[in-house]
Amino acid sequence: MEKVPANAVIVISSHVVRGSVGNRAAVFALETLGHPVWALPTIVMPWHPGKGPSTRLRFDDLAFESAIDDLARAPWLGEVSAILTGYFGSPAQPAAAAKLVSAAKAANPNVTYICDPVMGDLGGLYIPPETAAGIRDELIPLADIATPNRYELQWMVGSALESNQAIMEAALSLGPPRMLVTSAVPMMAGGTGNLLLSGRSAILAEHRLIDNPPNGLGDLLAAVFLARILEGLDEERALQLATASVFEVLARTTKRGGDELTLESDSGSLSTPMAMVQMRRLMHPAQRPRKPG
Repeated sequence: MEKVPANAVIVISSHVVRGSVGNRAAVFALETLGHPVWALPTIVMPWHPGKGPSTRLRFDDLAFESAIDDLARAPWLGEVSAILTGYFGSPAQPAAAAKLVSAAKAANPNVTYICDPVMGDLGGLYIPPETAAGIRDELIPLADIATPNRYELQWMVGSALESNQAIMEAALSLGPPRMLVTSAVPMMAGGTGNLLLSGRSAILAEHRLIDNPPNGLGDLLAAVFLARILEGLDEERALQLATASVFEVLARTTKRGGDELTLESDSGSLSTPMAMVQMRRLMHPAQRPRKPG
């Protein structure tokens, strides 16, 4: 019998009935780019909380951890090449997810874990501080890749990040080998950027800023960037393609007047994006000449 290749991705995040955020965005992107997905919801909501109040279907913490334990001992765990975590619905869930990451890496040391610390934005935290602390303390130390926005990174390190130099130094202090920071400080007028810090490399991918974007861009970027890394692309090319895909989906959604990402109409933007992205190499903190002592 032919062995099943290890290219499945476990995605642990929120599920909305209407919209393209959380698991809805990540699963679509990963499957479009050729990865079978094991999707575990952390909470189920009729729509994104930003659309207005709605019922939140929550999981009992013990039941959630029991499901995690089932996955950790599943006979198919060897099929898994990566785990992506996003939004969590309770303070206990990050620790449970950490158990699965550890089990998957024990079964296959080559498993890539990407932590998208979905916790807040310019307006501050939108999850309980205890849940955010769980993500920072339980999951960030295990991450091969972390994809915070600038404001999430600010919260995790406890200081304002007003420059890309400050962002890079904050990313280094947290420890994941790769850190992809969205909402970085743009260098082009009217733009926004994604800043990738890896080893001694710092690369900024920029595109035009589009006001009032739909939700789900961070979920989508984390999934597409992961897929490109798993494909074997070098980091710069993976960053360029992921940024171009997300920008193109956003631009097309906005042109249609959509209030949710129109992924079902734009799968081609995920596989073969045509949008232009400005790529810049920045001075990595480790490369700065030291002042004589």
